[in-house]
This record gives sequence, C-alpha cells and structure tokens, in this order.
Amino acid sequence: MTATAEPEVGKARLRKEDARLITGRTRWTDNITLPGMLHLAIKRSPMAHAKILNIDTSAARTMPGVIAVFTAADLDAEGAVGAPCAWPITPDMKSPRRPMLAADKVNFAGEGVAVVVARSAAEAQDALEAIDVDYSDLPVVLDMEAALTDGYPLVHEELGTNRNALWVFDSGEAGTGGNVEDAIRDAEVTVTRRFRQQRLVPAFMEPRSVVVDPTAAQLTVWSATQIPHILKTMTALTLGLPEHKLRVVAPDVGGGFGGKIGVLPEELMAVVVAQKVGRPVKWTETRSECMLAAHHGRDQIQDITISANRDGTVTGLKVDLIADMGAYLGLVGPGVPILGAFMFNAIYKFPAYRFACTNVFTNKTLTDAYRGAGRPEATFAVERIMDELAVELGMDPMALREKNWIKHEEFPFTTVCGLTYDSGNYEAATDRAKQLFDYDGLRREQQERRDRGDVVQLGIGISTYTEMCGLAPSRVLGSLSYGAGGWEHAAIRMLPTGKVEVLTGSSAHGQGHETAWSQIVSDQLGVPFEDIEVLHGDTQSSVRGMDTYGSRSLAVGGTAVVMAAEKVVAKAKPVAAHMLECSEDDLEFSGGKFSVRGTDKAVTIQDIALTVFLAHDLPEGMEPHLDAEAVYDPQNFSFPHGTHLCATEVDTETGRVTIRSYVCVDDVGKVVNPLIVEGQVHGGLVQGISQALYEEAVHDETGTLTNGTFADYHVPSAADMPSFTTDRTETASTTNPLGVKGVGEAGTIASTPAVVNAIVDALRHLGVHEVEMPCTPKRVWQAIQQGGAR
Repeated sequence: MTATAEPEVGKARLRKEDARLITGRTRWTDNITLPGMLHLAIKRSPMAHAKILNIDTSAARTMPGVIAVFTAADLDAEGAVGAPCAWPITPDMKSPRRPMLAADKVNFAGEGVAVVVARSAAEAQDALEAIDVDYSDLPVVLDMEAALTDGYPLVHEELGTNRNALWVFDSGEAGTGGNVEDAIRDAEVTVTRRFRQQRLVPAFMEPRSVVVDPTAAQLTVWSATQIPHILKTMTALTLGLPEHKLRVVAPDVGGGFGGKIGVLPEELMAVVVAQKVGRPVKWTETRSECMLAAHHGRDQIQDITISANRDGTVTGLKVDLIADMGAYLGLVGPGVPILGAFMFNAIYKFPAYRFACTNVFTNKTLTDAYRGAGRPEATFAVERIMDELAVELGMDPMALREKNWIKHEEFPFTTVCGLTYDSGNYEAATDRAKQLFDYDGLRREQQERRDRGDVVQLGIGISTYTEMCGLAPSRVLGSLSYGAGGWEHAAIRMLPTGKVEVLTGSSAHGQGHETAWSQIVSDQLGVPFEDIEVLHGDTQSSVRGMDTYGSRSLAVGGTAVVMAAEKVVAKAKPVAAHMLECSEDDLEFSGGKFSVRGTDKAVTIQDIALTVFLAHDLPEGMEPHLDAEAVYDPQNFSFPHGTHLCATEVDTETGRVTIRSYVCVDDVGKVVNPLIVEGQVHGGLVQGISQALYEEAVHDETGTLTNGTFADYHVPSAADMPSFTTDRTETASTTNPLGVKGVGEAGTIASTPAVVNAIVDALRHLGVHEVEMPCTPKRVWQAIQQGGAR
C-alpha cells in the first residue's frame, strides 16, 4: 500500500478498534480464562461504621467448590501496607491506612471483610451467604460540614479529627494578584452563594475486574484499569514485590471516566491470594458491588463570593470548599479539588482570588477522579455565580461575561492563579454559538412567555468555560506534591517489510488511540494508515508510561509519538543519502520519500527499513534498525475552551424540565479526527447534563446507599437526551507541536452549569434563585413553591 497525498490528520476516519469493540470480538479482563483458574468473591459489610466482633467462616469453607476463605488475619492484611494515596496535598495531611480487608472495624457500607476462593464464580458467590459476621454499631458520620465540628463522632479515632487537610491558595500571598478581602471590602457589589456538588457514580460500562497468574517466573496481572504502568509500580511498592518480576496488562477496557484510576484493595488482594493458593485467580465485581464500593465522584459544598463594580467589572473571587473524601483516600482523591483551584477564575480577568479547601472524612466509599476531576466543579460554581452577579447588576449574563473575559488579542495571558493561557478566542466561539442558538430570538420569546404568564416557561443558560488539559508538566505536579511525573513515552518500530508498530504509554479505554495515533504516524512517516499498528496497555511491550486521565493522551502522548517519528526520519536520512549517493544536505523528506533536490532520484522510508534490516551496505556505525523512542514532558498545560448555550422549558405546575435546544461551540485546538472529537463531545455532554438533571448517589441515615442499582440510579439513555448542535472554532495550542488541546472532558465540564443556569433563568421571575442538583421535577416544583412564598 502507498500513502495518499491527502493528510491523515483532520480526516474523519472510522475507528480501527470499533470492529472488535462493537461486535464483542475482543478480550475484556473478565473474558480471560486460564488453566486451573479460581474465582474470588468478597464479603462486604452492610454497616457503614461498626466494630467487627467476630467473623465465622467455618460453614463457608465446607460449601461446594470452595477452596479457601480468607480474612484480614489470614492474609496478614492487618499488618500490610494499605492501598496507596499518591497525592499528599499538605505536609500534615491525615492519611489513614486502607487495608485489603477490614480487620477490627469497618468504615463504610461495602468494605470487604472476607474473601472466598472457589472453583467457579457462582460457587464463590454462594459461599458468601454462609459467612457470619458479628458487628457492633458505631456512630455514623455522613454530614461533611457537621463532621468538622468539635465533639462530633470520628471516622478514624486514631487520627483525632475528621479533617483530612486544609489547602489554601491566595493570590495576594502568591504574588499573582491582589488581596481578595480588600477587594470584597471595597466592592460596590458583592454576591455570595452556596452551591452543592452532589455525589456521583462513574457508572462505566465494564465493571472492574482483575486476573492474576502467579505460576510463571513473572507474575502477570490483567486488570480493567486506566493506569497499567502506575498500577505496576504501586503494586510492587505496596506489596514489596520485585518490579522486574511483575507484568501488568490492561486489555480492552470498557470505559473508565476516572473510575478506574485507582490502585484497588481488590487488585492487591487478588495478587496476595493468588500467591497463597499458587493458582491463577479472577475477581470481577457485580454491578451493585461496583455502585457500592468503587469510588464515587464530586461531593462538595461550595461557598462562593464574587465582588464587582456597578459597571460589571469583577474585582475579586473568594472560594471556600468542603470536599467529602469518604472513609479513605483514593490514589489522587485529595488533589481533585486542588485541580479545580486553578480553574475557578475560568476565562475571566479577576484581579484578586482566594481558594480554600477542607477535605473531610465520612463513612462513605471514597471519592476520587471523575470525568473532569475538579474542573467541572469549578466551572459550575463560577458560571452560576456569574449569572447571579448579572441579576444583581441588572445586566444580560452574556454581556457580563463578555465584559470580563480575556480578549483574543491578550493571549498569552497569565491568570490570577499564575497559569499562562497560551491561546484562545472566546469571542469567536461565542459569536458562532449565539448564531446557531438564535440567542436574541430566544430572549424575545422568553419575555413573551413571561408576559403571557405561560405555564411552561423558557430559560436560557450560558456556560463559557475553559479547562486545563494535558495533565503533565512534571515540575508543576511536583510543586503540588503529586506523587508522579506527567511525562509520556512513545516508541516506533519500523519493521523490515515497511510496516510500523507504535508503542504508547498512554493506554486507551475508549478514546480511539489506535486510530488517532495511526493518523499522526501516517503523516509523519508517509506510511499508509493501514500499515500501522498501535500497541498499548501491556507493561512488557510498552515499558514506560504515565497512562490515561486528565485529557492528556493526545497533547502529551501524541506529542511523544511525533517526537519518536521525527527520530525515525532522522535515523533514516543518512541511510537514504548512502543509497542515493548524495549528501544528507541535498535530501528532502516528504510523503514518506527521501528525494534529491532537483532530481527524480528518491527512496521510500519503507524501502530503507528493508535495507537497514539486511545490513549489507550501511553507513559506518549505523545500527541495523530505524527504531526510536521519545519522552515528552511539556512545559505547560493546554487550555481548550468554548461556549455552551442551553434552552430549557420548565413546566411550573409539575417541575418537569425539557431541554429544547442545546448548542456548543468548542475550541479544542487542532483536530486529528473530527469523528472521534464529536463522539467525545456528545458523551461528555450526556454526563454533564445527567449530573444537572438525573444522577445522585443517595445514602440514608445509616450510611446505606439507597440507589445502588441501575433500576434506582438514573443513568440516561439516548431517549432522555436532546439532539445536540455542535461546532468548533480553532486556535492552535502553542504548548505542543501538534497544536492540540484536549477534548475528553469538555462536554462534561461545560454542560452542567449551562443546564442549571437555564432552569433557574426560566424561574427567576417566580423568586427562584437556586435549584439543587439533580434538578428533578420534585426539586424544581419545591423551588417554585418556596420562591413564590418569599
């Protein structure tokens, strides 16, 4: 096959991986079956906070098919190092050990207390019923605000407090802006609001699963994880295993959204149990188990004060957060609110800013990264408070935003947080969105409905957002005490027949890496798209990597691929000159060919690959391969942005909300594959809208999750969603050679405030100033009744 002259980057190619993913002809972790494999099932506590008085496993040990039953004492789990947290955000952060199995006390409903090993998954599940556990109730801590008060019951008595950490950023102290207290004191207008970010379940398609084979010289772990490289290192450190004797494989993974970013007690337990029984083992959670015991997302109380002059110029922003960590700390959980700290100022030119976050322990499953990780929470708060300020000033909310945002000619722009936004054009994205949305026409219709006193009122919601993507700069992460770097690795192998293997440390779980990376390499090397294979997710083949999260894959991992490709071309050049009997200075490389300027003499890079393999006539000192690798560690984040506009119709008699129109115009920099971008945007929009309207993990007064199945927890279908009108503007990022910015989280970040702003806007004239998420018909109706009573 020969490469075409048309560039691959920018082409809307169907994804290579879809044929196997959509038809199920793939290898999920739970599909893996090994000779002699045993199955694990975990006995989980129904109590949120209780002492363990006794665990009787005698009956379970006699059940059919049962090989063994282990408690914490049997596994020596009580003395082992706990599941790791890699982000100690302050030197005095409280970090309780999370055991593989609880020994003396359980701290959330769903915590494991015993594990059954059996010949089949069904027999392991059956044996759980025969395990008898005696508990003694302890006071349950659920209210994160109350948990901070003196004398309140403690989740972890040994810590002496429910406070995990207090993290503060002050622009006055940091030298990046003024003092926010002075700004608020001197302001002509101040607005203070409290917003609630409810607890969410990531609800990925494929439940968590792990298979461990201890029978070979190298112990192999297959896991449905986003982070195979990090999992390998952390497993070695946590369990004291020699890292060179450990291999981790993330096969095809059915979604993650941050929910598979942890190093799980179940993964560690599977390794320990496999070593004890000397046979391969598998653990695959049930869906209800996933809802109950996997990590959750969001769960914050946000107190926001904004100050401004009467003309609408903002002068200060003060943010006080309380964030629920749950009973333990996730791998990056404490740092999730801190990621948001740098985005509360959003696209606006705040001269003074202060952010303070208190992380709190409660008797619930832990929280950790969930699509957007801190940035959706920040965007929601600032976009809601901008609407509230507009009402206080009597301004159109779009006009207020336009007055305060960074103008396109002001880039690069250093924000009040000290970040440098490299590029953007908020005016262009907004103008296009307003045109597609018919903003002025909908405002007129809204007024007409109000004048008529219609039962169904029209609301218009705005979200003009930005986010920091390409979570990477190692020095920045180090300054925030993050426990790893942010670089990414790639390698390219030129095979003798001219085909290409690309190895990437960024491991996909639905993002389309195999297609996008093939497009990039096709353009860089001039090799046909079909001749390129992308390998990922196996630490034995892709030996280095920092994995996939934070919309970093393309901006960081894709750039590493480009750099590796450039090295391949550079290695091929002297061979081409030797073959063509010319100076290297006389060569040009384009479309996969080295040609001699001013002549028709040329040789393809694929021909060079075969020549190098044969090694019959190579330049002196040339190794017989063109393979190359590269590591990329960017100096800055990338900053996609956009404008999302939502029109809702709200029935004031029933509280029912219907999205009539949704328009988004995003700027994600250079687009490698428009089809993949559209898919990411649509998926992100669904998750953000779902937070606004449908989803919430609800616990009763005993700490029991009351909606732990898909029958009770509303994950929307296509029937629940409107049709989206999407478009893009493009300003290339200057922080990476591809000019890309990231798109995986954009829709989720922007859509939630757009929807809630639209709902509140529809009901503002009825005295409604806030509807707590999710904005169910009941909550909307109650807000209308309470607003009318004021």
